[in-house]
Amino acid sequence: MHVHLLQHSPHLGPARIGDWLDSMGHSHTVFHLDQGELPPRPGEGDALIVLDAPEGLPPADWARGERKLIERTLDGRTPLLGIGHGAKRIAEALGATISRGTLAETGWQTVALAEASPFDLPPRFEAFTWHREVFALPEDALPLGGTAASPQQGFAWDAGRVVGLLCHLEATAESVTAMLDHLHRPAGEAESPHGQDREAMLDDPKRFDRLAPLLDRLLTQWLRTAPA
Repeated sequence: MHVHLLQHSPHLGPARIGDWLDSMGHSHTVFHLDQGELPPRPGEGDALIVLDAPEGLPPADWARGERKLIERTLDGRTPLLGIGHGAKRIAEALGATISRGTLAETGWQTVALAEASPFDLPPRFEAFTWHREVFALPEDALPLGGTAASPQQGFAWDAGRVVGLLCHLEATAESVTAMLDHLHRPAGEAESPHGQDREAMLDDPKRFDRLAPLLDRLLTQWLRTAPA
């Protein structure tokens, strides 16, 4: 399969997703929208991933094209995955409300899988988070589950062909370091009991290792929805 990825910041890249695609024999192209590259046309790839973007990003030239691509992909049969910003844009296109959460959430948080969750993930697992904005569950979508601060950490729609993740299963020590070095912290993080400092985020490398099989399970399940 050939997978297209939309990137919005040099500091919010595919992280472990690129390595996973390579290891599974899939090719991929990253479209750097923040550098003026145009998004692909609908149907040009076998699957589409919309990556995260800094919260509070002002309106950009690429926003309209990305929105149209998401809408066209929702109407088609191509697998669609959104992470952070990407998940919010997909939820928005499905009619769900996007809002500022009560509390910011950064660092490692425990996600409890929802009873109705269709995801092949453990009942409880740790995931990396970096957000203040949240989304409601889109109509006809099934929930991933939630954390203490964010009850909706993700969703699946259209029998799992479309997936949105607020949390980051693709995170690596390198990707988190890039975020810490170059991005503003989510608004209100300093006052939030669900915010972590740099040391707490990076002190245990095994946390990132434990994300790898979770990402593998999620991406494998998601790409199975691609047309034969």
